[in-house]
This record gives sequence, C-alpha cells and structure tokens, in this order.
Amino acid sequence: MSASGNSSSHPMSFILLGIPGLENSHFWVAFLFCAMYVVAVVGNITILHIIRTDHTLHEPMYLFLAMLAVTDLVLSSSTQPKMLAILWFHAHEIEYHACLIQVFFIHAFSSVESGVLMAMALDRYVAICFPLRHSSILTLSAVCKLGAVVMMRGLLWVSPFCFMVSRMPFCPSQIIPQSYCEHMAVLKLVCADTRVNRAYGLFVAFSVVGFDMIVISISYVMILRTVLGLPAGEARLKAFGTCASHVCVILAFYIPALFTFLTHRFGQRVPRVVHVMLANLYLLVPPMLNPIIYGVRTKQIRDRVIQGCCGKDP
Repeated sequence: MSASGNSSSHPMSFILLGIPGLENSHFWVAFLFCAMYVVAVVGNITILHIIRTDHTLHEPMYLFLAMLAVTDLVLSSSTQPKMLAILWFHAHEIEYHACLIQVFFIHAFSSVESGVLMAMALDRYVAICFPLRHSSILTLSAVCKLGAVVMMRGLLWVSPFCFMVSRMPFCPSQIIPQSYCEHMAVLKLVCADTRVNRAYGLFVAFSVVGFDMIVISISYVMILRTVLGLPAGEARLKAFGTCASHVCVILAFYIPALFTFLTHRFGQRVPRVVHVMLANLYLLVPPMLNPIIYGVRTKQIRDRVIQGCCGKDP
C-alpha cells in the first residue's frame, strides 16, 4: 500500500530483514547486541550522573565528555530497540515516517559525535599547548557555543536527506536488507534519479568528517610537537596520558564508520552479512566503549565509580 502526495508516492511501511544470512541465529545474536546496549546505556548514564553531581568536573574536558555521552545514548537508542524487536519478536515492519526519523537521528547524531570528538581534540590542544590560558580560552560560554555549533551543523546538514527522499517516488519493493533505516539503504528503494541525493550524501560525509579529521590531525600534530619539546620524561608521559583516552575513542568511532561508508558505496564484493554486522556494530561499539575507556583511564571518573560501588563518600 502506498500514500500519494502532490509530487511523490511512498509506501506506508518498509520491511527490515534484520541480519540476512544469520536468520537462524537472530535469537541468540540479539543477546549479544542487548548486552552491548545495556552496557552503553548504563555506562553513559553513569558518566552523565558523575559529571552532573561532581562540581569539580564542570570543566571543558568533562563537559565535552557529557555531550559525547548524550550523543551516544541517542545514537544507540535510535536503532537498538527496533533491532532487538526484529531479532527477538520478528517485528520487521517499520512505518515510513518512523524510518525517515531513524535516518535523521542516525546521520545527524553521527555528525554530532564527530564534531564533539573534534571539540575534545581542540580542548586537549589548548590544555597542553597553552596550559596557562586554557581556562580563559575555553570558558563555559565558549564550550556551550561550540557544542551548539556542532549540534546545529548536524541537524542542518542532515535535514535535507529526509526532505529530498520524502519528495521522491518509491519502487514496489519495500524491503531493506538490514536492521535499521539509513540514507543509502532507503535511496536504493527510490524509483527515480538519485544522483543529486548521492552527491549531497558524499558532500556531507566529506565536509563533516573530512573537516573534523583535519582539525583533529592538526591538533594532535601540534600536541605531539609540544610534548616532545618537554624537558622531563615524566611530563611527557603525563601529557600523552591525558590524550590516550581521546585517541582510543577517535579510533573506535572513525575506523568502523569509514569501513561502513566505503562498503556501502564500493564494497559490492563484501558479503552482506559482514556489511550488516559492521553497520550494527558501528552504531553500538563506540557508545559501549566510550564510557569504559574514560571510566578506566580518567582518574576522577574512576574514583567516583569506585566510591559509588563501595558506598563511600567522596
């Protein structure tokens, strides 16, 4: 069944297949994804609670970490509940507008996460290269403005995805061979010329991720130059230690994101099951790992977690 508008027609719903090739294992694979999702939700809520309640952590590094935790909660929650419903309860159908909303949230908050990682790199650059001016440069107002710019960029850059797709006619096929709606998967169901959509998708990907990675790379080159110029070896180790968590988080986000992006466009020979699994892990592994990485490597957060578990006052 389809609904007709002034210039387009669209189906009432789509069918999400889940993980093609692993249909017989859906029930058990769902336990793995559920466990990862629970860790992501509990971990990021814990990070947010610690930062909110400990006023000594109301500093740029931790405020950006709070932004990252919120973004991770939105990213993982935009896909995982529906995916678990597919794998456990065979709820394969997703309403048309719900699918477009999922497209929006996935791509908008992937852009936001990339921007937050860039902002965190700038914070580390200022903290290490200009330590005496860090508090005057990255004031609370500056942090809020930078966070607002990152958020608005994600919302404004991704909104045309959904608008352009909503104005196009769809083919009779309503099957999306994965477990969530994303831009390229929905475009493949359109019965019209999608070159403008694809070109805009590439523009957004390269303008957002490309810009962020350039800023992150320049920041860390400058950090490396400053650290290697420090006279004391202990000071160098301390400086590297403050950046280690952020580097791990950057790798956890960009490596699977890059692989997923490339296989969608150029990886016709990559088995579908591999592509779908990596696409799922791309939206789940970073939100799960980020609170673990910062919880283990950041002393202030680690101490608060230990105090909470042991029932001791700070």
